[in-house]
This record gives sequence, C-alpha cells and structure tokens, in this order.
Amino acid sequence: MPTTSSRLLALLSLLQTRRNWSGTVLADRMDVSLRTVRRDIDRLRELGYPIAAVKGPDGGYRLGAGADLPPLLFDDDQAVALTVALQVAATTQGSGLAEAAARALNTVRQVLPSRLRHRVGALDVSAVDRPATDPAGPVDGDVLLAVSAAVRARETLRFDYGPASTGGAPRRAEPHHVVTWDGRWYVVAWDLDQADWRTFRADRMSLRTPNGPRFTPRRLPGGDVATYVTGVFRGSGDGSGEWPCRGTVILDLPAATVALYTCDGVVEAVDAGRCRLTTGSWSWAGLAAAVARYDADIEVVGPAELTAAFARLARRFARTAARPRTGDNRADVAR
Repeated sequence: MPTTSSRLLALLSLLQTRRNWSGTVLADRMDVSLRTVRRDIDRLRELGYPIAAVKGPDGGYRLGAGADLPPLLFDDDQAVALTVALQVAATTQGSGLAEAAARALNTVRQVLPSRLRHRVGALDVSAVDRPATDPAGPVDGDVLLAVSAAVRARETLRFDYGPASTGGAPRRAEPHHVVTWDGRWYVVAWDLDQADWRTFRADRMSLRTPNGPRFTPRRLPGGDVATYVTGVFRGSGDGSGEWPCRGTVILDLPAATVALYTCDGVVEAVDAGRCRLTTGSWSWAGLAAAVARYDADIEVVGPAELTAAFARLARRFARTAARPRTGDNRADVAR
C-alpha cells in the first residue's frame, strides 16, 4: 500500500494531466477506494491546491490555477526529468533562456532531498547544436511571450526586423502561429506591407508598442501551419516535403522541450504543457518510433496510417516483453 505522501504525489500528477477526472477513474488508476480519493483531495486542498468539484454521476475533480503558488511536489522521476531539461536549456546557446535555466537549475538542486541531490549530481548533460552557416541569435523570452499573446488576442504586430533599426516605419504583420524549425523560433504571419504570408525569425524581431488593431485570421496555404512551414523550408510548392510518410501528433510535453530535440519537424504549442508535432519518416513504423522517443503520452491527429503503425508496434513490443528469456544470464547480459 503506498504511503500517504506518495499517494498525494500520484494524485497530483494525474490531476495535472487532463482537465477533468471522475472520482471513480481516479480510484481505479490509484488502486484505492473512492473514500480515500476524497480524503486525499481534501489534504491537497489544505496544502493550497485549488481543486474544484465537478458535477457528474461519479463526482469529478479539476485542478485550477490559484492566486498563490502552493508547495511544488515532484516524485523522483519528475525531479530527474526536470533537472535534465534545465541542464539542456542552460547549455543551449541562442535560446535566450540559458541564464534563467541555469539559475532555476541551481534553485532546484538546493531544495532537493540529499538522496536525490546525489542522484542528479551525477547527471552532466550538455546540448550541442549542429554547425550552421546562419546561426540563430538569442531569442528574448519576453518577445516569445508577447508574440504568443498577440496570436491569441489576434492583434497586429508592429516591429523592426533585422540587426539594426532604420528608425523608419515599423513592419506590420498579423501573427498566426509561433513555431520552431531546426532549433530556431519563427512567427508565421500575414505581412500587411507585402500582402503575402511570411515566416519571421523571432531572434530578429524588435517589437514596438502598442500592438496594432485586431484582425480576422486568414486561412494558411496548405490548410495548416505544419504543411505551410514544411513547404517553405523544403522548397516544395505544395508543402508535401521530402518524406513519403508525414503525420501529426499531440505530445504531453511543452513546445520548448520538444523543440530542443526536433531538427526536422514543426513544433507548435497547444497549451503550457502540450504541443503539436508534425514530422516525417521513410515508413509509418519509423515515424511512430521516432515520435515514441519523446517518452510522453501521444495523441495521433492523423493520418490513420500513423495510428495503425502505433498499433502494430504496440503488439510487437508486447510480444517481445512477454517472450521468455532464453540462455543463461551471462549470455543475456552480453546481448
């Protein structure tokens, strides 16, 4: 039987993964009684977590956003994952977030219990970018936040573009998406001055305030941002790209995290903890395997061939896991 503290961590982790949970499903997932779930919900509320009750046959729960930051709870695997992500961000040049990530990493290490501090202290991860003829400059986190806010609010951006301001009239564009491609951040927007679609590099944008008027979103060429961006950077007029198999998934990881490990694909934030990834491979099985490497929950947007490939791999892996080991232990270890 798990301890109360470990149950609270497990319950909090579940509540963070989706919007609503029924009490019965929570009890089944945690292998406890419905009464225990209710009692643990009350304990989390006492710690400051804003958990609202949702009406329904079984009674549901929703983790809301509170005005005050309650105590942050991480299990061992989450603490290690957080440390690795911060180390990668701290050693990634040009992201504009390296210094802040290094400070956050130091803070996390200081508050870890000694058993975990020694464990993560053995981790030494560095991000190595592949050489580029036109390396990206640092991207200010405030710029990304401001552009993302303009996308949500459908407000026209006013900005200077390039290494130095000319002091003249600003560029004007209607921002539709903030995406990453090959380690760089881009803003997909309708350029009002050129009356055409453009992809602006975020590290070259110097925003002016205030924003311009609100706009009505336009339909992207190709129908979606992944098709459009792939076509732009691969030079294919229809946006089909070079891969014979292309698909789109939703990953339960932040866009910034996925972007660190994605060199050939389009990453777009869905919300603070999830992102949409569109990428390709030479086969559907290869594409499914490439997506699985992110080690996160996956929702397939399409096409159906990608869903079928995940099903085939799942059956194959299940057979492999169930197959009895053969030979002596030394032979197994050697393999």
